[in-house]
Amino acid sequence: MVDTGFAGYLTLPRALVRELALPFVTSGWATLADGSQVSFDTCQVTVLWEGQLREVLADEADTTPLVGMLLMDGYDLSIQVRTGGRVVIRTGAQ
Repeated sequence: MVDTGFAGYLTLPRALVRELALPFVTSGWATLADGSQVSFDTCQVTVLWEGQLREVLADEADTTPLVGMLLMDGYDLSIQVRTGGRVVIRTGAQ
């Protein structure tokens, strides 16, 4: 799922981070859309993106995996804003 309000790379469920034994990097705080604050840990993860392996940071959270804006930097994002609408991520024009 794409989260246009998330400025990081990825958010992954804590259970998956533990299962994959991803290395801890740091801890932090975030303010959610409802104004509440939550603490989270950040880990390092290797993802396959556009056929290339990339080392990125992933924040742990009890949520569905989320793709943030930093992972999509340099790409074009098109969203059909309706139930069942398409989400398309394309390599941006150089």
